[in-house]
Parts: sequence; C-alpha cells; structure tokens
Amino acid sequence: MTISLPELLLMILIAAVVGALGRQIAGGTRGGLLTSTVVGFIGAMLGPWIAHELHLPEPPVGRVDGHSFAILWSILGAALFGSLVHMASGRRFGRRRGWA
Repeated sequence: MTISLPELLLMILIAAVVGALGRQIAGGTRGGLLTSTVVGFIGAMLGPWIAHELHLPEPPVGRVDGHSFAILWSILGAALFGSLVHMASGRRFGRRRGWA
C-alpha cells in the first residue's frame, strides 16, 4: 500500500478535524493541532474497532484514493479517547483555570 504526499496530507487534515471534534465532545481537553491530530488518528483506529466488536452497522464512509474510513465511528472513538485522557489527567469536567 502506497500513499502519495497529497493523500497523506489530506488524511492528516481529516485526522485533525476528527480529533478536534472528538476533543470538543469529550469536554474540550487541552492541546492544539498536534494533539487533535494524534487524538484523531487514535480515534480512527479505536472507534471502528469498537463498532465492529459490538456488531454495530457501518455508517456511510469517506474515501481518499480508495482508502475508506468511517468518519462517525472515528469521531466517537476520538471522543472516547479524549474522555479517557481527560479523566486520567485528574482534571474535572467543566473546570478551567480561573473558574470557581
């Protein structure tokens, strides 16, 4: 399997968007573009795997040059991973610096 540079950049962009959406669903975890991209890639592996294990139907998938990915499951996987990281960090949901 070979991936060209434009395909790789598009996949990184999609992972960043998926990760940012997942992080917002999870409660707005800390981090920037790199964090969103990593969370998006992990969500893209975690979400579809969980959906497959639970025998959930596969929603419409996106395609990048013949490579398919389930966007909905990836976003949910990123949200789950973001929630786990958020809980592991010991910070409470909804609490930010400067708030009571």
